[in-house]
Formats: sequence, C-alpha cells, structure tokens
Amino acid sequence: MSHKWAAPVCRSERVGTLAVRISQDARFITVPKRRGSTLVCPLRFFSAGSHIVDTYQKPIVAFAAVNETNIIHPLNGARHTLRNLKIILPERALEALFGPYDQNIKYLESVLSVSIGGRGNDVSIEGDEADVAVVERILKDYAQLFTEGKAPTDVELRDAFKQIADDRTATLRDVFNNQKRINPAGRKQVSARTANQGLYLEAIEKHDMTFGIGPAGTGKTYLAVAMAVQYLMQKRVNRIILARPAVEAGEKLGFLPGDLQDKVDPYLRPLYDALFDLVDYERVTKLLEKRVIEVAPLAFMRGRTLSDAFIILDEAQNTTTEQMKMFLTRIGFGSKAVITGDVTQIDLPHGRKSGLIEADHILHDIPGIAFVHFDKNDVVRHHLVQMIVQAYEEHSNKVSI
Repeated sequence: MSHKWAAPVCRSERVGTLAVRISQDARFITVPKRRGSTLVCPLRFFSAGSHIVDTYQKPIVAFAAVNETNIIHPLNGARHTLRNLKIILPERALEALFGPYDQNIKYLESVLSVSIGGRGNDVSIEGDEADVAVVERILKDYAQLFTEGKAPTDVELRDAFKQIADDRTATLRDVFNNQKRINPAGRKQVSARTANQGLYLEAIEKHDMTFGIGPAGTGKTYLAVAMAVQYLMQKRVNRIILARPAVEAGEKLGFLPGDLQDKVDPYLRPLYDALFDLVDYERVTKLLEKRVIEVAPLAFMRGRTLSDAFIILDEAQNTTTEQMKMFLTRIGFGSKAVITGDVTQIDLPHGRKSGLIEADHILHDIPGIAFVHFDKNDVVRHHLVQMIVQAYEEHSNKVSI
C-alpha cells in the first residue's frame, strides 16, 4: 500500500566534504553535483555514513544509522530525529489509521510537528526527538489495540492525538481504555473528547453541584444534557429541568409574537437542540408534554424547591448575583445541578456583575461543589473556532496590558 507522502527514493552519493544547503524545516538538502547541477533530496534517503557539512566545511550532520538519524537544524540548533518503523497490520487496519485521504496522519503531523511517510508496512517519522518518540508510541499502541479487536473511529483517533499532544505522558491505550463513554438514550454514544471533558463528566458523577466554565464549543452544555438524560433513563432522577437566563445577546429583539412560551423559546433553543440530538424527537416531545423534561427561563425558578431532579443552568455568565444565589438555593434532596457559562461572553447591562464570576470566587472551597475550567484546547467545533477563541484571548491580553 502506498500513500501520497511516499516520495520517490532519491539515490544519494556519499557527500564527503561537499558543501550542501539544508532547507529551513530541515527536511530537504541541496547537493551540488558536476557541471553546476544540483540534487534536491529528502534527508531521510541518505544512507549510513553519509556526511554533510556547512558552507564553512564544518560538519553539521553525521548519519549514524540507516533507521535512525539525528539532524541538527542549521538555523536554530534544534535536534531532529528520523526513525523507520515496520507496522505489522492488515491493510484495512493501516487504512483506518491513515484515514480517508490520509487525514488522520495529516492531523497527527500538525499537532506534533512531525513528518510521517509510509510505503506498505514501513513508516518513517521525522521531527524533534521527543515528538518522534511520542508518534512511535502512538503507532505501536494502535497496532496493539487493533490486534485486541478495538477499532477507533477517525474522530476518536484525532481526539486521542490531540489529548496526547496536550499531555505527552498520556498513551493511546490510556486514552481509549480510560475514556468516559455514555449512551444516554440508546441512540447516540457520547464520549469525552478532551482531558478536561473527561474531568467534567467525572465531576458531574461525583458531585451534587458542578460548574463548567470555559469558551464556546467546549461541550459544556451538551455533555451536561447527555448526563441528565442518562440519569433520567436510569431512573436516578425523576425529571430534568433546563434553565437559561432570558438575556438578549447584545441586540434588541423587540416584540416577540405568541404566548409566553413562544416568547422565551428562542432563548432556550440550544437546550432543545441538545435534547433532540440525544433522544428521538417523539420521545422528547412526550417527555416535554408530561413535564418530565422542563425547559424554562431562570426567572421561573423563584420560589420552587427542585427535588429528585437533574438541573442545568446554561449561559450562567448572564445571571446577576441575586439570580445565581436564587438558583443555587433551589436545589432539593436527591438533586444534581450543573451550571455552565463562558465568562468572556457576558451580555448583562454595563456595570452589572456576573453571578457566575462571583460564584467561582465564593464557592470554590465548599465540599460537594466542583469547578471545571475549559480552555481553547477543549474546543470541539470547527477548527476555526479554536483559532478564533485564541485570537480573542490574545487580543484581550494585549488590551489589558
């Protein structure tokens, strides 16, 4: 099996003391030949004993072996390593590892800053020594997982690559064996796609009250709704209550037609979206009609005691101090509460303090309450969302300075 990055092998001559040029990314060299011509060749194709010198005739690269090569970057002195591995797997397993159009390998290259090439069962890895070691460990773990009958999907593989890139001590086996997976209603399996998401699910399981704070796209609301549905289906609670403050996102909507429910539904639509994604439409509709699942504005919570329920307060950054205190004191016996919000997207009137920010400071040390903070690395939407979040963070830091 040959993949798009399996470049034709260049035949290299012994360089001796010839002066050569190395590309800035330390992946290609230009070797001067007779009559003024040059040979451009990937460094990986030089054999043992080849010798490369800089323009001052000083050795900068010495190839120690065919299968493992140390490359000293000529500009910044970074050490690169080239390793060749042989992965013994069926062709379908290799195709699953590489992914459609080699997307999985491309993603692994991007998150670990390595170059991966392959021809048949032979795979070459080139990059920083530490990164190459991580990739080598990933490939060996994948081979072992596959022989055990475990076949991760493309999405699961990429999520695992990202987690390992963030935490180099993690292994592919650890990620898949310890990954928190739930199947709330038998329709769709939901799993933690980042390390913080795993901590979030564990915190919800172990604590009566959990705060999930972080940027958009980190799965705070979706995972909370998934846990709520699972608790309901397992009869660990009798109902689900989903609440949101009815605050306009920086714009005046004016008069909204319909009855009270019609007027507040636009604010609650994201909660409905999560429900319908996890549970069949007919089933959700019946549960809503029977008030087993209740979706309501935060203002409707005043004066109530919510027992034997899974309660989610979404967009909590738009609560005032008084509203947050009111909500937190609604929790009754046998209930579990999850509060989510993004403190960078507060739509309260100027001068009003966010109840979520204040709760983070006041309640942090109370036993039974967990706080999980997400960051840009936990964004699981379109890859541009992660870049947008990072750009805004950098801009805010510059402005604050």
